[in-house]
Amino acid sequence: MKITDLLKLDTIIINLQSVTKQAVIDELSGKLAEADRLNDVDGFKAAILKREEQSTTGIGEGIAIPHAKTNAVKIPAICFGKSVSGVDYESLDGQPAHLFFMIAASEGANADHLETLSRLSSLLMDDKFRARLISASSGEEVLEIINQKEMEAYEEESEEKQSSNGASSNDKGGKILAVTACPTGIAHTYMAADALKAKAKEMGIDFKVETNGSTGIKNGLTAAEIEEADAIIVAADKQVEMERFNGKHVIIVPVAQGIRKTEELLTRAVNQEAPVYKAGNDKNDEGDSAKGGLGIYKHLMNGVSNMLPFVVGGGILIALSFFFGIEAADPANPDYNPIAKALSDIGGGNGAFFLLVPVLAGFIASSIADRPGFAPGMVGGLLAAQANAGFLGGLIAGFLAGYVVLLLRKLFSKLPQTLDGIKPVLLYPVFGMLITGFIMIFLVNEPVTAINTGLTNWLQGLSGTNAIFLGLILGGMMAVDMGGPLNKAAFTFGIAAIEASSFGPHAAVMAGGMVPPLGIALATTFFKSKFSETERKSGFTNYFMGASFITEGAIPFAAADPLRVIVSSVVGSATAGALSMALNVTLPAPHGGIFVIPLVNHPFRYLLAILIGSLITALILGIWKKKQK
Repeated sequence: MKITDLLKLDTIIINLQSVTKQAVIDELSGKLAEADRLNDVDGFKAAILKREEQSTTGIGEGIAIPHAKTNAVKIPAICFGKSVSGVDYESLDGQPAHLFFMIAASEGANADHLETLSRLSSLLMDDKFRARLISASSGEEVLEIINQKEMEAYEEESEEKQSSNGASSNDKGGKILAVTACPTGIAHTYMAADALKAKAKEMGIDFKVETNGSTGIKNGLTAAEIEEADAIIVAADKQVEMERFNGKHVIIVPVAQGIRKTEELLTRAVNQEAPVYKAGNDKNDEGDSAKGGLGIYKHLMNGVSNMLPFVVGGGILIALSFFFGIEAADPANPDYNPIAKALSDIGGGNGAFFLLVPVLAGFIASSIADRPGFAPGMVGGLLAAQANAGFLGGLIAGFLAGYVVLLLRKLFSKLPQTLDGIKPVLLYPVFGMLITGFIMIFLVNEPVTAINTGLTNWLQGLSGTNAIFLGLILGGMMAVDMGGPLNKAAFTFGIAAIEASSFGPHAAVMAGGMVPPLGIALATTFFKSKFSETERKSGFTNYFMGASFITEGAIPFAAADPLRVIVSSVVGSATAGALSMALNVTLPAPHGGIFVIPLVNHPFRYLLAILIGSLITALILGIWKKKQK
């Protein structure tokens, strides 16, 4: 059975209207119901949401695969949706999701259906395949792209079976085994298996992976293979048979890490950097640490993404108050205006901006320790804000509170089971706030406030070459990974600068973030022979995305041709950032693209900096890129 036997034109939404995770689920489910694939749309959505509670199906790389196996499904089906601007789907990498495949499997789905759904998950590990789907402009084109990719995959599978029967070549000696499993056994199970297998092949590791999916155990590990193995990776969100690994080095992680951290896991396995598994020992499981610490970046992005609505909303309201005069919100100023004062209060230090640091800290802590970490994190962040410790203080408060609560969980695990009910409502908040608060007040706030004051003075004193160099660095960082860690680090620095009443750095940040999509749009317009028809169509949409400060519009082009696109974008963005600072442009709003340019002190200079950066990107990319055959 082919994927396109389950995905049809009547279950494709080429332009999703949704802008939130819940709305995406509603829209895709509604499409399946409209196509008569469901018995009960509400029952199906409930099953989808239940799966999301176990772990997000936003796996990163711009993909989300919400899925459920339930009797609410009338006919097994796939619903595809595409969002050019992206949706915050709580993805593992903290980035917006652009491609959505909602998988509807009936309770009695046969093996052919389930294997087809699993094959789709595997195909999505190919970044070029994803880039082509993002560029697709019609349902027919989506089906054609999937059909072509599936035929290529069949040929590759046939060759692989003939040559290795699923195992990678052995250049390094020893053998690494893996088991992948997720609760539904449709998507993540096979994506993790394929990601690990591909990376093992690239690293020259003798490797075999067993999948515990909906159709049962495939490619099962034998006793002889386990005996010979140097280490075993168990990437699973459900129970798998573990007794057989007694006495072996075993790495136990969530299935998502099998997709996201393949090289790290395989390197640890090769070096046997894992405890020896002892059957019947509860301490073997790495689940607590995995749950509480999927990575500093993930926790940081959880805080930043939840803080952004306060940043954007508050910043724009503050900027709007400037329309009445720079000092119009001050009752003692002759230009005082009550509306300006109200706008400033709602967006500024008495409203949205007052909550930035507590919200950042609270959501970092909840990412580490789940819900019990939220209150201690918020309190720690509030104490940091009141002490003028700024963003740095909030970051420390968030991580401190999260790990304090994890420690409390371990300490209180020895208490009688009858006290379990009072832990989340009494013990965790009281002791979490107490310990976090004491550490923040007596150890953290004073030195961090001094650092923050020094940073503020440095930013306000920037001029000449120093300012231009800072603009060059910040602008370039926005284009290196286009929404990734460096991009977010530059954006966060810009917000911290605004908080310190220094509005130049964030002007450079926004200029740098607008250049990649605008430069690519210009390149597809003036160098048409260098791009395919689908790329030219996608390039046109980048005019709007770039103008709206959505750097992610450049990602499909970067995925298809990373060296040329990223280098061209970094050069153009760095130029725009440097020019913005050189021309003394300031921007009080942290977001908005061209919509907030009227709030800039020198709007024409700013537009010139962005235009020059975009033209440089377009010229480098257009000249460097090869002609389409």
